[in-house]
Amino acid sequence: MPKITELYAYVAEDTGPDDEGVPAFAQPSTGYWMPMMGADMERAEQLRTMAEDMARATGKPIKLIRSTGIEVVEVIEP
Repeated sequence: MPKITELYAYVAEDTGPDDEGVPAFAQPSTGYWMPMMGADMERAEQLRTMAEDMARATGKPIKLIRSTGIEVVEVIEP
């Protein structure tokens, strides 16, 4: 895998424009919750249909954001 230099995330408004979060979905094969984000545009495109479905279901817009200011906050060693 290449080094992560940017992140793409779908962002949904909750109770107002200053209250946002990254939506997630339960992966059908495992039941694990997966946030709607990834390290490249290819992954963002894979999640687009789900974002469209969520926007229709909630009646709220979902935006795709790109972050390039990667900062290591902590390293957890094994």
